[in-house]
Amino acid sequence: MAVVSEDRTQTYGQYCPVSRALELLGERWALLIVRDLLCGTTRFNDLARGLPGLSRTLLAKRLRQLARAGLVDHLAGEYVLTPAGRELEPIVFGLGGWGARWAFSDPTPEELDPQLLVWWMHDRIDTSAIPGNRHVIAVIFTDEARSFWIVIDRGTASVCESDPGYPVDLTVRGALSDLYRVWLGRVPVDRAVRREVIRVEGDRAWTSRLSTILQRSPIAPLVPAEADPA
Repeated sequence: MAVVSEDRTQTYGQYCPVSRALELLGERWALLIVRDLLCGTTRFNDLARGLPGLSRTLLAKRLRQLARAGLVDHLAGEYVLTPAGRELEPIVFGLGGWGARWAFSDPTPEELDPQLLVWWMHDRIDTSAIPGNRHVIAVIFTDEARSFWIVIDRGTASVCESDPGYPVDLTVRGALSDLYRVWLGRVPVDRAVRREVIRVEGDRAWTSRLSTILQRSPIAPLVPAEADPA
């Protein structure tokens, strides 16, 4: 069944699939909400935390618009993509691949947010092969004088801005821009560690599996790596 927006107050006035799609998805923040839903975020508070520049009021409005358009269902407190919404995956990641090739230069200061980066990281952690129920990863930004702790308790990860008081299994240190470059795939993890762009400390069971435990952004495979300096 075709997806049709109920809000036709602003249209391009063109009978064309591209214009119809843009009427649904061209609103500011809409595609970033879809991006986060595609990456597995389902709860309102988590969506809000992963989109700090978006007010909760506007987030609620955009989610309602996506629901009316048949792209999102709100079920048992969670937002999940419908089949029509899920079909946006190659479009969203295709846009990301294009951006990585043609529109992705060095970051501006306002694009670098340590809290947001750690929030993204905490969703991509795999400790399934590490024994024990509770694990703690400390992320220390050497140029920001800020530290965060990712606590994984029985498979559920949370972010703490103050020391939770548990033993730390793995510590990752680096400048904010460098950790972003590693997270987004511009610098491979092994090269970053080898050249001490980032420093890792912890038991060998953790440090030897760093790239498996701390998985990079889903966009990272689309981002060309920077040339390795001689």
